[in-house]
Amino acid sequence: MSPQSLQMFLTLAIGFAVAGLCSSAYQLFTSRLPSFGQLTTGPSPGAFAAVPLLIVAAPFIIMRNTLMGRRHERRRFQFVFLATVIAGFWSLMSGLVLVRAVSLFIA
Repeated sequence: MSPQSLQMFLTLAIGFAVAGLCSSAYQLFTSRLPSFGQLTTGPSPGAFAAVPLLIVAAPFIIMRNTLMGRRHERRRFQFVFLATVIAGFWSLMSGLVLVRAVSLFIA
């Protein structure tokens, strides 16, 4: 495995870990699951405050909704695969942003 591949894999893992951490912290403080439905309340301070949380926690929310839909609604494999690819790409991109931000503060 090349060093670049290992770095991208670790960045992907960091993205998923931070997404799960943000989602769990939100659930701990509010006793509600974070969801994209928070944006449907219209233009309100709560909707604007939810945007940063949803940007970071989106991979976790996508995978949670996909796996629950697979179990309860018997969704097709292709749908689950596509949602996993989208969540993985989103996690990789958010992990890259987080790693770059941390490296700027450390250096």
